[in-house]
Amino acid sequence: MTSNTQQPLIEIAEVSKFFGDFQALKTVNLGVGQGERVVVCGPSGSGKSTLIRCINQLEKHEQGSITVDGVTHDGTSKSLNFIRQKVGMVFQQFNLFPHLSVLDNLTLGPIRSRGMSRGDAQALAMQYLERVRIPEQSDKFPRQLSGGQQQRVAIARSLCMEPQIMLFDEPTSALDPEMINEVLDVMTELASSGMTMIVVTHEMGFARRVADTMVFMDHGEIVETAAPEKFFNQPDSTRCQDFLQKILQH
Repeated sequence: MTSNTQQPLIEIAEVSKFFGDFQALKTVNLGVGQGERVVVCGPSGSGKSTLIRCINQLEKHEQGSITVDGVTHDGTSKSLNFIRQKVGMVFQQFNLFPHLSVLDNLTLGPIRSRGMSRGDAQALAMQYLERVRIPEQSDKFPRQLSGGQQQRVAIARSLCMEPQIMLFDEPTSALDPEMINEVLDVMTELASSGMTMIVVTHEMGFARRVADTMVFMDHGEIVETAAPEKFFNQPDSTRCQDFLQKILQH
């Protein structure tokens, strides 16, 4: 967790989210410090994805507050634009534009949103394709790539906006098993570079290696928050113990 002397980079305070009569998040509190790697896990429907989608306002919370780098979501386009410049997101599905080449998928955001020249945007895109280890795929179209390659393109596309924070929403759940590690390796490298990350995943080996903080959610609540060693070896709640027992058997 974040130290008391430093203001969290992300501060989620008493956040609740409803879908009609269903309460997806129940007064959730979480602070994430600069450079902290947080892994969020829990059973399906526990509110994990909803929580990180609220951070960049893909979902709007009804109660509580979410503050990113000192700016609180207040419903204005100004706060939304500020926070989305700070926060990159990678989804389960790759969400690449099928009619654009890999390079054009990566340069679209920097040219349109950041006002970069095409040449500068292409140089930046190639830099991040190198980082995710697929620079040779720059001229291909998404359909010509494997799922793991497409997800690495999606990560590079987010990095081209040079965010301060990266959110990952089960980034390997749509991949074939043999492609999972190539994506996790890229995420591990990103974590080692000091990127602030919140990762929703069931990949517990990755979580043990990378996380500073583990968060367990169930029924829209944060049930347990702990360092990985304690989380995996001595979880406090029976709900967390049961979840880990089931997931670690696979």
